[in-house]
Amino acid sequence: MADVVRCFGPRFLAARGASLSREQRRVLACLASCRTAALGGHLYQCDRCGYEHPVYNSCRDRHCPKCQALASARWLEERSADLLPVSYFHLVATIPRQLHGLFRQNQRALYSLLFRSVAASLLAVAADPRHLGARVGCLATLHTWSQVLLYHPHVHMIVPGGGLTPDGARWVGADPDYLLPVQVLSRALRGRLLTGIKTLHTAGELRFHGALAPLADPRALADLLEPLWHREWVVYLKPPFAGPKTVLEYLARYTHRIALSNRRLVAMDEDSVTFRYRDRRQGDVVRTLRLSGEEFLRRFLLHVLPRRFVRIRSYGLLANRGRARNLARCRELLGVVPEAAVETNAPQTWQEVAVRLLGRDPFCCPACGQGRMEQAAEILPHARPPPRARARP
Repeated sequence: MADVVRCFGPRFLAARGASLSREQRRVLACLASCRTAALGGHLYQCDRCGYEHPVYNSCRDRHCPKCQALASARWLEERSADLLPVSYFHLVATIPRQLHGLFRQNQRALYSLLFRSVAASLLAVAADPRHLGARVGCLATLHTWSQVLLYHPHVHMIVPGGGLTPDGARWVGADPDYLLPVQVLSRALRGRLLTGIKTLHTAGELRFHGALAPLADPRALADLLEPLWHREWVVYLKPPFAGPKTVLEYLARYTHRIALSNRRLVAMDEDSVTFRYRDRRQGDVVRTLRLSGEEFLRRFLLHVLPRRFVRIRSYGLLANRGRARNLARCRELLGVVPEAAVETNAPQTWQEVAVRLLGRDPFCCPACGQGRMEQAAEILPHARPPPRARARP
């Protein structure tokens, strides 16, 4: 991905730079300089054979395909320790295409509204005595892309198959193959999200520009939303086929980066980029797509999130404030020994995580295989900003 940005970034900025946000420009700069001499680094030397190897600093940007692997592995370990011995369900909630433009221009407000609407709909339907009649929990993450990098905002959730009664005295288990009625969830989400959009518009928290400028008029917004009240929204809810940890691993691939990994990139030439994708409409057949370099970057930047936006959230029994207490109560009612349930071999340092990811000690000398690489010198950044001029007294 860094090679793509370095190759096509200057042309892309020259053609479309005026329309990019500050955050999108920053992401391009981070990806282009990641693990290069521009960011500096350290020189490591083997204490046995004297082999030297430079290690350059990473950009640590959450949109970078090369960074955040250690953070993702740690997150997976921590969330795996929270799993209960019950069936888990995978929920995906999608918004209609008619709202895509509105979401793109108001990402922070509407992404947060989408999170709240999906979670509130799930918790309300589950608490209804006509359905499950229990307090449930969920872990949610935001995705904004399709397999071909088009704009497609949706929320993925993993939901335990059951919950606590309102007084917390009993565990209510769901059927292994059925949790809640999808049609009821869909209509609850539709009502909460459309009502929330109207509320934000009335409060003046939405902005419209370009082709959407007429939506500043409440009547124009009402005309856009009215047809959406009368159609079914897409909500997917099924148990994971290979167990709950499979869904966690799926989410972990996208919790600390966006859109695609370097492994999906197939080829690049002077004019285009080719990458792999799964054709969902044809039974997940793997195909390749060739795009011009500028179009590829345009699609990639569609998924840059607002600065400091939290894209992994938990609700209900799994909410951060009461997670430990609620999980302990659930394990108690399910007959799981608390000590065994929370015991985990989760690594504590990044070196231990690297050993798990690589299958070897990252500090072992690649030349002799017996020595240990130790830091010998610091490599200063090549592209350091000029010092500020000081005014003479």
